Amino acid sequence: MHLDEPGCLFCFLIPFAVRLDYKAKMSEKVRASKSGFGRDVDHKMELNYDREEEAGTPVHIVNWLNQMLEGEHPKCESTDWKSICNYLRDGVALCKLINKLLKQEGRNPVQFQKKVMSPFVAMTNIENFNKGCLEFGLAKEFEFQSGDLWEVRKGPFLNVINCLHSLGFVANSKKVMPCYQGEVTKFLDRD
Repeated sequence: MHLDEPGCLFCFLIPFAVRLDYKAKMSEKVRASKSGFGRDVDHKMELNYDREEEAGTPVHIVNWLNQMLEGEHPKCESTDWKSICNYLRDGVALCKLINKLLKQEGRNPVQFQKKVMSPFVAMTNIENFNKGCLEFGLAKEFEFQSGDLWEVRKGPFLNVINCLHSLGFVANSKKVMPCYQGEVTKFLDRD
């Protein structure tokens, strides 16, 4: 019997966070590998993430998140993509971040649930974060889909990094403190 099956007695004994981690690991193991164009796109996105990592973008994002959420949310302890992804995955840190930014402008906060008990709630939190980003002034093309974060895959996680990187620059343009220290780095994609 798996942890996901109805009637599993262990589901109530195992904390939700452990089950989420178990599901993430299992989805990595049982997911069919992509082929053709899908594989090429994923590979290209992973290479682009690697470029952003070399430029230090994830480190700048984690530092900014930790400074912005100090005292309101636990710190993200690592800057590798999986750690950042798992830190943001439930959408709570994201909603706290955007609410802090919106508050500085005198705008209403986005609604979110602090105790995430299902993927549906986490994805709703992520969608609410995206709505808050639009209200804060982030361009729509910098939004990401909830699956980009929820599925814990390196290639799609690039979209999350791009969103937060761009959000940092929008915050800087509005003189939000602490300021985001990321750098504007553009890569010419010749493929």
